Amino acid sequence: MSDASDYDLGMMLRALVMESNRFLEIFSAAHALHPTDMTALHLIMTAPLTPGTLAKALNLSASATTSVLDRLEKAGHVTRERDPDDRRRVELQVLDRATALAAAFFQPLAREYAAVWDEMSDADRQVVARFLVATTEATTRVRKAVS
Repeated sequence: MSDASDYDLGMMLRALVMESNRFLEIFSAAHALHPTDMTALHLIMTAPLTPGTLAKALNLSASATTSVLDRLEKAGHVTRERDPDDRRRVELQVLDRATALAAAFFQPLAREYAAVWDEMSDADRQVVARFLVATTEATTRVRKAVS
């Protein structure tokens, strides 16, 4: 694919994003989660957050973020824990049940990815890594510029 144009790369990337979204929709539907809930859950899983930092990351109001957290808490995915050193501060925690559900669902995809990536040379993997990092950074820059 050395002759892939910018258009070709863009279309392939969009196809990956669309297929990933379809995959996430299956998990979301099975667990009655809104797409915003899925994004929130992912963010909480990857970094310690407070409701305020989650609101900023999701670009939601405090009340909308509370609704997201209420749904996630009701579904048994997250808890809101008071910081023992500062009772005013609330930290969001992903429950083990949610982590186990996600692992069970996403591990087949991770195994399939690993099988595909194992066929790549180290040099090819480095190119893919640079592409993904640079493309994600470009997307972030444009998202910030238009929001």
